[in-house]
Amino acid sequence: MYRRDFTLSLLAAGTALPAFAQRVAPREGVEYQRLPKPAPVEAPAGKIEVIEFFAYSCIHCYNFEPLLEDWEKRKPADVVLRRTPVAFSPAFEPMQRLYYTLESMNLLERLHGAVFKAIHADRLPLTTSGPITEWVVRQGVDRAKFSEVFNSGATATKARRAAALQDAYAIEGTPALGIAGRFTVPGQGPNTLVVANALIAEARKG
Repeated sequence: MYRRDFTLSLLAAGTALPAFAQRVAPREGVEYQRLPKPAPVEAPAGKIEVIEFFAYSCIHCYNFEPLLEDWEKRKPADVVLRRTPVAFSPAFEPMQRLYYTLESMNLLERLHGAVFKAIHADRLPLTTSGPITEWVVRQGVDRAKFSEVFNSGATATKARRAAALQDAYAIEGTPALGIAGRFTVPGQGPNTLVVANALIAEARKG
């Protein structure tokens, strides 16, 4: 999912990492960008924050999710991963609200992956409030409670902050990773996480 009309698939680079990928330093300006101005971070001192910028409607994010989940299980103890739904236009806001509502209701573990599947495997149009609410209710979630949180000012504020963070990291497409408030890694298949690991190591140096 790109802000501009890009056509390359996230996984165009292939599903297997080249043998030299682990030994060659990532190239600035090609595989990652260094931010001219630090982006805000929420991780406590001593922790390195990694942010995944995603959109539920993005097929590349759907394909990337299993890779990220596997990486999350094995990430170092000093790394904190958080997800941020993007908004390249006002049409993205309902999906942002969906994510933050699931987060507030402690439903992400159960339904985050299910949202991706519903959109990309089941072809459901979960991009506006009506279909989103009906789908969530079918998952056994209380309609009134979901609607209350989905439409709340607190959820709207989280969506606005997500958009501001997206701009701070100069995100142009999804999925993308923000590293330690200092680097942006555009989606490049499995290599995205190879680059992230290298930049995490650099961030540890201070």
